[in-house]
Amino acid sequence: MTELLERAIALMQALPETEQDAIASVILAEIEEEQRWDESFSRSPDLLAQLASSAMTEYHAGKTQELDPETL
Repeated sequence: MTELLERAIALMQALPETEQDAIASVILAEIEEEQRWDESFSRSPDLLAQLASSAMTEYHAGKTQELDPETL
């Protein structure tokens, strides 16, 4: 376990149980989501490479436009 994680856990142990459970739920959800993304990417690396290649081809052909967050 890293020193940073040990410090975080030590601080959390001083919190009320309800707050500990809330933080634990967030951490577990984050870990589960990361695992789902890893599984998704591992099942489709060729598709992701094709999409990236297609996007770069469109970019180099001048068929893309700069994203303006103000117009979203």
